[in-house]
Amino acid sequence: MARIAGVDLPPNKRLEVGLTYIFGIGHSLSKKILSDAGVNPEQKVRELNDEDTTKIRKLIEEDYRIEGDLRKEVSFNVKRLTGIPPSPRPSREGTANPYERPHPQGPEAWSGRGPEEGDGENLAGCQRSAVGKRRLRAES
Repeated sequence: MARIAGVDLPPNKRLEVGLTYIFGIGHSLSKKILSDAGVNPEQKVRELNDEDTTKIRKLIEEDYRIEGDLRKEVSFNVKRLTGIPPSPRPSREGTANPYERPHPQGPEAWSGRGPEEGDGENLAGCQRSAVGKRRLRAES
């Protein structure tokens, strides 16, 4: 069984897949490491000799940040970025709530209660709401 970067690689997997068990190494990086080391990616981990294991281990330790170092860096970055306050949203002039969009014709043009009594032409769009149904019943 090969042990690289403190991880026991599964013996029945191909080398290309076995290297992905190391945190920070995916399929594409695994292929690149094996091609740089000159090792056949199709061979099983159990068929790996000591010389090839040493090549792979040395290449990974020199060129890539993996396992503990990578976990520390990711953890530090998450803590650093969660400490940054969110940017304020832009305020809109003339509204009570800065996050609320103003009505195109101004607040006095729309009361938010639906059509006023006597607006028979606008009742068709309001029939589905509870207010519209009450108004229709009251008019009939």
